[in-house]
Amino acid sequence: MSFLTEFPAMDRQDLRDLKKGIDFTFKDFSRTYGEAIENFFDPLLYFLVWFEQLLLATPWPVFIAIASGLAYLGSRSWKLALGTAFAFLLIGYMGMWKDTMSTVALVSVATLLCVLIGIPVGILMARSDRMQAVITPILDVMQTIPIFVYLLPVVILLGLGKVPGLMAVCIYALPPIVRLTNLGIRLVDKDILEAADAFGSSSRQKLFDVQIPLALPNIFAGINQTIMMALAMVVIASMIGVRGLGMPVLQSIQNQYLALGIFNGLAIVGLAIIFDRVSQKYGMRLQKHREGGHDV
Repeated sequence: MSFLTEFPAMDRQDLRDLKKGIDFTFKDFSRTYGEAIENFFDPLLYFLVWFEQLLLATPWPVFIAIASGLAYLGSRSWKLALGTAFAFLLIGYMGMWKDTMSTVALVSVATLLCVLIGIPVGILMARSDRMQAVITPILDVMQTIPIFVYLLPVVILLGLGKVPGLMAVCIYALPPIVRLTNLGIRLVDKDILEAADAFGSSSRQKLFDVQIPLALPNIFAGINQTIMMALAMVVIASMIGVRGLGMPVLQSIQNQYLALGIFNGLAIVGLAIIFDRVSQKYGMRLQKHREGGHDV
């Protein structure tokens, strides 16, 4: 006896009706509120387009100087700064500059959104066990559900383009910053918190003057993972019309252009290495600073 025959036909019909009901309800919702939702995200679209145009309008020597300077400030490593300059020079030489700037804009804005949303949510989880119990399953779903499953409602509501791609990237990349912010604050030594209480610190003072500074290494580890996951979504985002390095990779798959796919894939790897090394080095410096503070 097959699995399906164990269930009455009426039950299977009810299931089909339920699926149709969900589809029709969501379609009605998108038709009724789709335009309002798009208008809500218009400022985000304008900011993303403005930032992308700013990067494209910046002369390449100026951009490389700024990127190398930021890499040095974050890592205090001349090797990493020179490696950043060399990577962007190579990207420009290979004719991938515009796509790279689009990808940098997308990943930067997505990371900024994840930080603005994720850190407050992580703090909320750290301060309330009940909120942690509620939010943790949501994060589990966000990390484990197949990408195309949540890509579908985003596309239905917002159509193709930059904003749905940005939303998809944020959904995929948000959980690490939330989890590690929560973990970092919860790992703060209780003796330090008791000392802060002894000095009469308010709850707000303990949070901003003690817990967050001591949790910064974990928070930056979360930012690092968020950036890596955002870069991993670049190719997927290209499937819904987001320009960047993922678009040529997608074209190379469709048309079997091996060289095009390899070069653009290596450009994504180069960006990932730069972001990863700089954020890791900065997190290590924060960790050493924290350990030094404990020694004192």
